[in-house]
Amino acid sequence: MSSSKSEPGLNNSHEQAGTALTEEEASRYDRQMRLWGLEAQQRMRNATILVVRLRGVATEAIKNVVLAGIGKLVIVDGEDVAEEDLGAGFFFRDEDVGRKRLDAAKPRIESLNPLVTVETVANAISLQSAEFESIIETVDLVCITDESRDTLIQINQLCRKHKKPLYTGGTYGLHGYIFCDLLTHEYLAPVRGESGEAPKTVKTSAKYTSLDQALQHKWSGLTRRQTKEVNPALVFSILALWQYQSLHGNQLPNAVENAEELESIANGLIQSADVNKQVLTRIPRDLMESLSVTANHEFSPVCAIVGGMLAQDILKALGGRDPPIANLFVFDGNTGSGTTIRMKMA
Repeated sequence: MSSSKSEPGLNNSHEQAGTALTEEEASRYDRQMRLWGLEAQQRMRNATILVVRLRGVATEAIKNVVLAGIGKLVIVDGEDVAEEDLGAGFFFRDEDVGRKRLDAAKPRIESLNPLVTVETVANAISLQSAEFESIIETVDLVCITDESRDTLIQINQLCRKHKKPLYTGGTYGLHGYIFCDLLTHEYLAPVRGESGEAPKTVKTSAKYTSLDQALQHKWSGLTRRQTKEVNPALVFSILALWQYQSLHGNQLPNAVENAEELESIANGLIQSADVNKQVLTRIPRDLMESLSVTANHEFSPVCAIVGGMLAQDILKALGGRDPPIANLFVFDGNTGSGTTIRMKMA
């Protein structure tokens, strides 16, 4: 499946000669086509997206991309519905507990937009298996949510092998993140015209980096103001959670007693990344205690915000109309604010 880009947006292997929108599609998507244009809508309509793990963030992202009119959605999740899924997983009902997540969710996803094809893989398959790799080969974009850092790095490498753009996202209690590796991505960017001229758009491109490379990012050279703007305490809290998982068999902290180890990890990362010491020398202890207690839990409002932004950026990447996230976004549910950090990108 080709991933070369002859025009802005992701090139979809499903684009063929007769891909004009049907009358029903034109009517259903009329309002959004006025926003982002016919060509962007056609690229979305011809795209196949793979989503891995159906938890709160993925639920919200799926709702938005399906309503927007992508062509096909493939979901991989072999787990059963648990009681804790009912809070943020609005595709599930009380009576679904114990059923396969995808068996319960598929008809409800399909009902959102009958024009979108929904395929599910409800059996437990290894994300390192040949079967999973063969699925990646057939799609245009991969989205994996609420996974460990080590797994994300492995899948990112697999996506790069097959030239597939990757989005990842997840929440840890009141905090969340989105990371994307869009390889070399072309898009139309607005440019202010000269005096008296109307604004115009120009084709431009951004070269993304893999997650393992992004994690080697150095903060050297950032001024005090620049460092404060990207909220380093939250960034390194999430990076510390990833490192904690790696050290503990993919388990997140689940008690206040874990805060000391998490704090030690975060402080070590801050020092090695050369963060401006006028802004942050040590991670706040209260933040570590909060994360240690809540990281294992999903909060519906946080999932809605992070999942909504994740879907919005996926659609933006598919449509090629504006610059997507470059390349790490972190969200703080305590303040309702988020920030974007360019990790190892020029």
